[in-house]
Amino acid sequence: MLEKAEGTEIAPDKVKVEFDNFEHGFPEGFGPGWWGRLAYWIGIAFAIFQLYVAAFNYLPSQVVRGVHVGFLLLLTFGLIANFTAKSNFGRALGWAIGAAGFYCGLYQWIFYADLIARDGDPTRLDLAVGTLLAVLIFEGTRRLMGAALPLMCGACLVYWFFGQYLPSPLNHRGYDFDQIVTHLSFGTEGFYGVPVYVSATYIFLFILFGSFLERAGMIQLFTDVSLGLFGRTRGGPAKVAVFASGMMGTISGSGVANVVTVGQFTIPLMIRFGYRRAFAAGVEATASMGGQIMPPVMGAVAFIMAETLGVQYSEIVKAAAIPAILYFASAFWMVHLEAGKHGLVGMKRSEIPSAWKALVTRWYLVLPLAALVYMLFEGFTPLYAGSMGLALTVTLILGTAITTGASSNVIRTIFWVGLALVVAALSRDGLQIVPVATVVVGLIVITAFVRGGFAALRACRDALAESAKSAITVGMACAIVGVIIGMMSQTGVGTIFGGWVIGLGEKSLFLALVMTMLLSILLGTGIPTIPTYIITAALAAPALAKLGVPLIASHMFAFYYGIMADLSPPVALAALAAAPIAKENPDKIGWEAMRIALAGYVIPFIFVYSPALMLQAGDPMAAKLGFYGAVALASLKALVAIGLFGMAAIGFLFTRLTLIERLVALGAAFCLLGEFPFSDTAGFVLAAALVLWQWRQRPPAPVEAV
Repeated sequence: MLEKAEGTEIAPDKVKVEFDNFEHGFPEGFGPGWWGRLAYWIGIAFAIFQLYVAAFNYLPSQVVRGVHVGFLLLLTFGLIANFTAKSNFGRALGWAIGAAGFYCGLYQWIFYADLIARDGDPTRLDLAVGTLLAVLIFEGTRRLMGAALPLMCGACLVYWFFGQYLPSPLNHRGYDFDQIVTHLSFGTEGFYGVPVYVSATYIFLFILFGSFLERAGMIQLFTDVSLGLFGRTRGGPAKVAVFASGMMGTISGSGVANVVTVGQFTIPLMIRFGYRRAFAAGVEATASMGGQIMPPVMGAVAFIMAETLGVQYSEIVKAAAIPAILYFASAFWMVHLEAGKHGLVGMKRSEIPSAWKALVTRWYLVLPLAALVYMLFEGFTPLYAGSMGLALTVTLILGTAITTGASSNVIRTIFWVGLALVVAALSRDGLQIVPVATVVVGLIVITAFVRGGFAALRACRDALAESAKSAITVGMACAIVGVIIGMMSQTGVGTIFGGWVIGLGEKSLFLALVMTMLLSILLGTGIPTIPTYIITAALAAPALAKLGVPLIASHMFAFYYGIMADLSPPVALAALAAAPIAKENPDKIGWEAMRIALAGYVIPFIFVYSPALMLQAGDPMAAKLGFYGAVALASLKALVAIGLFGMAAIGFLFTRLTLIERLVALGAAFCLLGEFPFSDTAGFVLAAALVLWQWRQRPPAPVEAV
């Protein structure tokens, strides 16, 4: 891996970029020649800094945020230059610009005490550094993600400077240049706001955790288990894609990353077994985007949401669990119906591995994930839980490398038991970072002296560098969206939009929800999920909460439609990532993904009207059925509604549905979503009647010849 990472075999004129921008991630490796080696080792330095922050956290928060953004800018401009510049001069220029960005971040550390002392009274150097930081963040984001997000943030910046000239109620009192730059570049409500804090702590750590689990072989385990469970069923390859992507989402939390990793295997497999190219890619895009809502790791937005709401991350996980299961159940149901409609069969027994054998031989890979879930629900912070999960993963990788050459299982057992006893002895007063880090360092030293140990150490080193590269796009999105946060916090413009939503909601909560949904989807067609959520949550979520929607539900509502936007044409980022693998038009994939994810567009409405679906108080049925009764009823309604939406979208149950039958299915589904008198009764009766009718219309089973 290192040879590719260092780029020793890649000529400068042979470097290719797969997309018009780098929103889907950079190409493989780090660039040509020693420029690639420079990026590789800076990536490792970035990861080591983040590990230090996660483990010991001695630095002030503002310093951590500044250095984090500095590393992001350095690697953004450096890597872009490595992959796009035609000459060494162009690459040197890119790295010089990146170095200027790194200095802007380091400025927060060098002058930390002085900046606090002169808060509100910036010097000329402060203003120059703050302005340069803004320019570099805008330009770096534009080159990474295209113009949509910088233009949106730029419009907010223009309003911030000149909004006092607008008519009431859109105007504000007006702010000087130094006020805006200070608020934007040196406070905690601009570039260094909550999103960057979360990026610098939780997000990077969990990206690293997922990267090490992948190196340990977790993707292969997920794939083997999925194939063993569903490979032989009707339309098995598509079900494998849904299940494997859902499991992968538990550790990666990145939709596009899921598409380009799991999709490399599942999309060609689905096509080979008869699925249309657009449908196969749409299945993978739909399932992969669900990784952002799949506990326990979820996506970066979940950490930002927990920090914004001031609740434990485990509360977000609990609230997201049932809707996430419903989302993947919906995708699973859609591919089952599609397979039945077109008579697609499963795989042969000889083509699939044994799920049980895969679990028996590699069960230990689940331990870090299980430990992470346990610690999150026991009240440990995500930072602590992630650090311990990462340490356990590294221990498994290095321990496996050490015991690979052992002559018998007895020696391997002695090693693992001895290691467990050492950790227990060092942690008699509680599991602490320093003893765990000591064990990891000791294993590194031992691994260096065993046969094949250097390969494991290189894998860990590569995981550090790749994690830094993977964190760039997320981190830059978190930084630039600080413009919107800063503008709203200083001007108070968010209250204007919130007032509109509240006014609309007083007449109809449904219309207010539709308005919020459209805002999320429209914003998300051009920008990533993180800024989409942050903008929508800042504008609409507080207003929805004032209308009686539980706070977590209002924020999760905005989150869901930010994800759905990545499946919705004309942009459909997940579809765009799947298109090269499927060799199909991205727009066709996007429309198929929307159809497959149809239930995902309505699940947020279900949990708003039935908060018990998110294990939240306030469900109207709780007074009659009790809390858990309300949870059961809400889950049942959602499952039946998902089944009906699938029948309407695919047009099949036991046999093909007529147009009238599809309309009945759609009407019954909407009855189960509604809150008018007897709506639930009507929905269940129509659903039962339609299923019974379809059962009677099913074709007779073929009679085998005697």
